[in-house]
Amino acid sequence: MAGNQKNRVGPAGVDRRDILRGCALAGAPIIMAPGAEAQQRVPPDAQEPRRQVQSGLGIAEAETEAGRVAGYLSGDITIFKGVPYADATGGSARFLPPRPHPGWSGVRSSLHYGPVCPQDKGRGRWNDEEAFIFQWNDSVEDEDCLRLNVWTPGLDQARRPVMVWLHGGAFAAGSGHDLPAFDGENLARRGDVVVVTLNHRLNLLGFLDLSHLGEPYAASGNVGMLDIVAALRWIRDNIGRFGGDPERVMIFGQSGGGAKVSTLMAMPAARGLFHRAAIMSGSFVLANSPERSRRLTDLLLRELEIGDDAVASLQARPYGDLLKAADRVLGRENPPFPGFLDVRMIPQRLEFAPVIDGSILPTAPFGPATPAASRDVPVLIGSTRNEFVSGINQPAVQTMTEAELMARAEAFQPGEGETLVSAFRATTPAATPFDVWARIATAPIRKSVIAQAAARAASGGAPAFVYRFDWSTPVLDGRPAAFHCIDIPFVFANADRCASMTGGGPDARRLSGQLADAFIGFARAGDPNHPALPTWRAFDPQDEATLIVDDPVTVVSAPDRAELSVVR
Repeated sequence: MAGNQKNRVGPAGVDRRDILRGCALAGAPIIMAPGAEAQQRVPPDAQEPRRQVQSGLGIAEAETEAGRVAGYLSGDITIFKGVPYADATGGSARFLPPRPHPGWSGVRSSLHYGPVCPQDKGRGRWNDEEAFIFQWNDSVEDEDCLRLNVWTPGLDQARRPVMVWLHGGAFAAGSGHDLPAFDGENLARRGDVVVVTLNHRLNLLGFLDLSHLGEPYAASGNVGMLDIVAALRWIRDNIGRFGGDPERVMIFGQSGGGAKVSTLMAMPAARGLFHRAAIMSGSFVLANSPERSRRLTDLLLRELEIGDDAVASLQARPYGDLLKAADRVLGRENPPFPGFLDVRMIPQRLEFAPVIDGSILPTAPFGPATPAASRDVPVLIGSTRNEFVSGINQPAVQTMTEAELMARAEAFQPGEGETLVSAFRATTPAATPFDVWARIATAPIRKSVIAQAAARAASGGAPAFVYRFDWSTPVLDGRPAAFHCIDIPFVFANADRCASMTGGGPDARRLSGQLADAFIGFARAGDPNHPALPTWRAFDPQDEATLIVDDPVTVVSAPDRAELSVVR
């Protein structure tokens, strides 16, 4: 169950791995420079007491189709970790679709998180402030990584809504438990819901397109997404034994996890396996064309000096050798980001990502139209005010000058720097130069949110609800502001568990209750409204109603339309 995530005022280069793997599209900002119906079992402002943990024979056991599992109790929440939802994927199974687990006899101990997909975690852990904020959980890496975790209020027939979390890290890194913010205990307790997090194949293990090397590998460019489909099928077939309702499944994810949500919404194999969706800071164009995917494969095979025995050689090679070769290729082929993550550059870059193959992924998951496979699925779509441009690791950002701001704006949109600064200053005349720059650099992400919501509205299907998370954390003198990933602990009701991100305390706890209850209500009935929120209207292109998550929470029509109109 996973996931928690440099900002610099100079033109320092940004490590591609940090941005596209360890953080940026994952749920960890390492940017350089700049239900009213929810059953609240715990009062919204109550501090969680320390819960008694119980484990042992017969204390928390459940049956799955592959065999019996034993978890543990944390107070009134039953927890199972590292449960296999499919078989191991190493050796001759590498690059093939997931296979059903053969099962086990007896009772399988499921007390600790399972292995995560082998990966390059980037350099975020080497940065003191960043490591303090995110508090990453590191784990054993292994190709037997198709595991999931379950938090449930009861092993009964209550048929509770099921909230399935997809971690960030683009399609290259991360896991379902690499951040404390992903812990599902408080969310399960607060909303009387079942929470599931999961691991799946990533990077070249999940998205190396070998389809031209034989029919068995026709799906190789998308097996990482097929893993998630297999997990959703496990949920459909087993979650009733864990107190969940297979007919009320919500998928939600942040950054790369949000992109995975969008991808599932375009996959015929996933249709009917989920009924609500939430995309947090993940409205990105991250799918590969067959041509780009094939080019990346050819470059990698050439780098490895592999010939006719390509697949057998790739299956026999240690993962580390493949990773180093892939890093050399991507490092040569992709230009560096211009001191910050400019998401406008992503579609032109070579990266391991799902392939629009006409079959598993018939169409672009993010584009001018909503995929027909998910027209009937209501969706929440949001972003944070600062996203990939924050003050983490960089105390000097607070001293950015007007001249530096103008230079950055001019580099961002040549010939129009003054227009940009003027438009963004108009709504916030008292903002510091760095605050203005952060909003300019984040604008392409915000435009993608609006475009995705507008496409859904135009489809005439289920509604979309849009939010913008503006609340700034007080930690590190407030420098991180509303950074990429800040909304995760609030959605998971983990404001106190993740005090290094939120600062903890009553204000963060209250806001967390408001946002968590919105997600809980949405999972329960497809509507995020509840009494502690102002009326959150469904998105309409004329109104662009947006929930501004701040203190206080408000709903504003088209809060950034004028600013976004000057951004290309």
